[in-house]
Amino acid sequence: MNNFILFYFLPTVTAFALSFLFTKLVHRLAIRWQIVDRPGERKVHERPIPLLGGWGIFLSLLVSVILFIDLANFGSLQIKNIVGFLLAAFILMIGGFLDDKYNLRPRWQILFPLLACLVVISSGIGIKFISNPWGGLIHLDQWKILLFWWQGVPYYFSVWSDIFSFIWLISMTYVTKLLDGLDGLATGIGLIGSVIIFVVSIFWDISYSVTSLLSLISAGALAGFLLWNFYPAKIFLGEGGSTLIGFVLGVLSIISGGKIATALLVMGLPILDVVWIIIRRLFWEKHSFAQADDKHLHHRLLRIGLSQRQVVFLFYTLTTIFGISSIFFETKGKILIISTELVIMILLALYLINRDKKHAV
Repeated sequence: MNNFILFYFLPTVTAFALSFLFTKLVHRLAIRWQIVDRPGERKVHERPIPLLGGWGIFLSLLVSVILFIDLANFGSLQIKNIVGFLLAAFILMIGGFLDDKYNLRPRWQILFPLLACLVVISSGIGIKFISNPWGGLIHLDQWKILLFWWQGVPYYFSVWSDIFSFIWLISMTYVTKLLDGLDGLATGIGLIGSVIIFVVSIFWDISYSVTSLLSLISAGALAGFLLWNFYPAKIFLGEGGSTLIGFVLGVLSIISGGKIATALLVMGLPILDVVWIIIRRLFWEKHSFAQADDKHLHHRLLRIGLSQRQVVFLFYTLTTIFGISSIFFETKGKILIISTELVIMILLALYLINRDKKHAV
């Protein structure tokens, strides 16, 4: 029991408390430095709100990992993986700070997520296999190209594994960036996702694993920040925080044994929303993917009369339902649930688009 409390309870509570306190400090600094998000045409808030909130999450994550990492069983992971993960997260936060402060152009913004993904993959974190719905595993690390030797250790470019991992991580990073449009939305979904991945790791992983520890610390850090970020928000995630959440979930889904289907279920609605946005902007409206608009799913739900809290709780509920379902189903069942999620998203989108057209007439 003492080991259970020490490993599962203490890191979570510590991350929660640190996140709350660090966010309070960041809130004051953002106001002093005038790094705030001002109301605009597509903004739903009516007063300037401080940015940089993601630093509260990151600092809590960093300190908590340093304090408690020695408690965890590494299994197949190594300390270099954790260092790479934290360094990549720091890169995202630096890029986010610069964007919040100087409003970088999209071509400069994307450099930091790209570099973060390359760093974490270079540290050895990658998707080595995926489950075959018809049985067995599909290995992605068979084709390797030797890059160099260092201290007697060979370093390879694992072609399919590294490419697939990069696409997965950059996609997850941008899903939560685009999701961050309502108070507490991205933060709460990140919290739910972290808890779901923790529960999944309990079933398959070694006892007191690094995956379990990182999932709990992430959940605690996000919960501490959510007290500041839930409607009406006192501080926003900012560019760094909004990308950090998706990146962390992406990494956790990899180190938890390639639980990509689990992450897809948890992030299903946001991912499908982003896919729809890309298709709509590139093929129908013919304008840049980077150009912001108010046609996200959460914006359309607001326009039919739902309040911010109602929209956020709707997302929380659906995320929780689909996330919990991933615990009880194998690959084939998860594919069926993802298909159900896709049908729900399409029907909901068609309904909301039709409502928008009627109100526009």
